[in-house]
Amino acid sequence: MSTGEQGGADAPETDVDAFADRVFGSVLGAFETLSIHVGDRLGWYDVLTREPCTAGELAAATGTDARYAREWLEQQAASGILEASTETGPEASATRRFTLPPAHAEVLADRHSLAYSAPLARMFAAAARAIDPLLDAYRGGGGVSWAELGDDAREAQGDVNRPWFEHRLAPDLASVPWLHDLLSRPGARIADVGCGHGWSSVALAHAYPEARIDGHDVDVPSLESARDHARESGVDDRVAFFRAGGEELAAPGTYDVAFVFEALHDMPFPVDVLRSIREALVPDGVVVVMDEAVGESFTAPADDVDRIMYGYSLFICLPDGRSTPGSVGTGTVMRQSTLEGYAHEAGFGRVEVLPIEGFASFRFSALRR
Repeated sequence: MSTGEQGGADAPETDVDAFADRVFGSVLGAFETLSIHVGDRLGWYDVLTREPCTAGELAAATGTDARYAREWLEQQAASGILEASTETGPEASATRRFTLPPAHAEVLADRHSLAYSAPLARMFAAAARAIDPLLDAYRGGGGVSWAELGDDAREAQGDVNRPWFEHRLAPDLASVPWLHDLLSRPGARIADVGCGHGWSSVALAHAYPEARIDGHDVDVPSLESARDHARESGVDDRVAFFRAGGEELAAPGTYDVAFVFEALHDMPFPVDVLRSIREALVPDGVVVVMDEAVGESFTAPADDVDRIMYGYSLFICLPDGRSTPGSVGTGTVMRQSTLEGYAHEAGFGRVEVLPIEGFASFRFSALRR
């Protein structure tokens, strides 16, 4: 290897410049992400979906400070998120009006759209806020739980998945005939383990009106939100929520189908959870695990799915998993071979990847005896 190929101080100038540009772009993106969080949390995008605003009008409509509103509006327009009118002169900053284009409004403010992305910024902000505890965990072990990440994190997780459950869960499950038949049994019992804000449970209740759904989670604020969502959706007569870990499920022979939606990789003892679910199933019951569709094996450089999942793992899922003493510490990047290993150790004989492609970046696996 030549000296110029060894990197460091002797790396080619073009490589140094290119990587410096990449880092600059990442920092720029981080600032824009936090600015989206500000607009989301202060209700500024919601107001802008209704009409263009000056800084003063936006501040008055939301009970916020006009000078900060002006700086944010100008930054958003400078970043191409908003459009600005073309006033000039000494009064321009007070009279300039800002518009949120319809396509951007759907991404930032339409809570039912599959394109809704503001919760991603909320999750990023939650992780950034916890950076000191995260650094302590990295130095000495231990972790940072979802409870420590706070409302922004738990609400972001619920809100970003809600449109997918609302729009895609019913048709995607119906596309697998044998699974649809199980779920359609008269009086079917369904478990939703790690239900979070309960949008998956609500979607299951709408899709299978003859079924009863039990949501299980350990986070009390999430369960309170889940009960509110079920009541507001008119399915609380068939959906119940329980504070319990997946290791503490119902009596044997209770459930026809159990789901674990994007939660198994967070659980400190996934084998115990799967074993408990297996015992709670009827003889021909099945567990369906929806988790991230990461690559089959480690690759570097990786595709965007693996890259974003490693980001979640660094700052959210792995620290949460390791916040429980003795945790296996799976992390977000749970490869299919890892899931299959957990399933076989829990007593399942077969693991089948289901032909469901309607959920972006997720893989559905059926676990059977």
